[in-house]
Amino acid sequence: MTAVDTNILVCAHRRESRAHGRARAFLRRLAEGDRAWGIPWPCCYEFLSVVTNRRIWRDAVTPMERAWGQLEAWTSSPSNRLLGETGDFLDVLGRFVRRPRVRGAVVHDARVAAICVAHGAEALFTRDRDFSLFPELPTRDPFAGEGP
Repeated sequence: MTAVDTNILVCAHRRESRAHGRARAFLRRLAEGDRAWGIPWPCCYEFLSVVTNRRIWRDAVTPMERAWGQLEAWTSSPSNRLLGETGDFLDVLGRFVRRPRVRGAVVHDARVAAICVAHGAEALFTRDRDFSLFPELPTRDPFAGEGP
C-alpha cells in the first residue's frame, strides 16, 4: 500500500496549481486501480483546512460542500483506505518526534509519517521534503522529472 500526502490532494483539487492536471490524473489512476492506497486522516483534515482557507485563496476559496464532496469521492474508491492511529502508534510517533529538527509544524509531518509506518505503507507520495527526516518511510514525488 502507498499513501498520499495533503499537497498532492490540494494540487489535484485546485485548478490554479501548476501540477493540477498531473495530480488529478495521478489520483484518478490510484482511485481506479486495484492496488491499495491510503490517505492518512490528518491529511484529510489538512486538505479541508487548506482549500477552504480564505487567507490562502481569498475570493477563490473552495466552499466546504465542494471540498467535502471531493474528499468523499477519493475515499469512496474501493482501493482506498483511510489511515489513522494504530495500537502501537504512540511508540512509533515517540521515535519520530524525539529527533532533532522535529518541532513546530514538522510535528504534523511526524504524525503523518508515523501513521503510514504503523500501517506498513511502502511509500508516501508527497512533494514535501520534510519527510526526509523519517527514512523509515520512503517518499516519492509523483511528478519528479516532469518540471514544476
